[in-house]
Amino acid sequence: MIGLSIDSNPSHLAWLNDIMLKTGIEIPFPVIADRSGEIARKYGMISSNVSTTETVRNVFIIDDKGIVRTIFIYPLNVGRWIPEILRVVEALQVADCNKASTPANWIPGQPIIKQSPTTFKGLQERVREIEKDKNGISWYLSLKKSDEKCNKQIEQNKTLNEKIGK
Repeated sequence: MIGLSIDSNPSHLAWLNDIMLKTGIEIPFPVIADRSGEIARKYGMISSNVSTTETVRNVFIIDDKGIVRTIFIYPLNVGRWIPEILRVVEALQVADCNKASTPANWIPGQPIIKQSPTTFKGLQERVREIEKDKNGISWYLSLKKSDEKCNKQIEQNKTLNEKIGK
């Protein structure tokens, strides 16, 4: 994680100290001072219809290959909802590890959507599977549980992140 703000480094230090004094939480990631707004402008973080200098609250989820997977853009007057951000990170991990998709309103632990078959034979097998297991509505939309190996890997990542954050 990285924080980016157009505020000064002394402002960041005061903000981090205030959080620690009032909550006991030490922010475990760097906060970068982007005084000119150059980085914020490159990432579309300046809301020109609100101000030429005030940033909106953006959250970029970037994977280990450097690919931006998700961008949340919050207006200045709306706070971020951390549980949703963490849910999306887990959904990306579950979907990637299982080569599947998460459905709308998915929460961790719920079934995921299997990849659609790519051949007619695969379609026929899927139809039989759905009839037998009652795990979908059609050949292109059937569900499965996340692979146990994937679940263990995701839990290990969470544990590691919690240790790093302390």
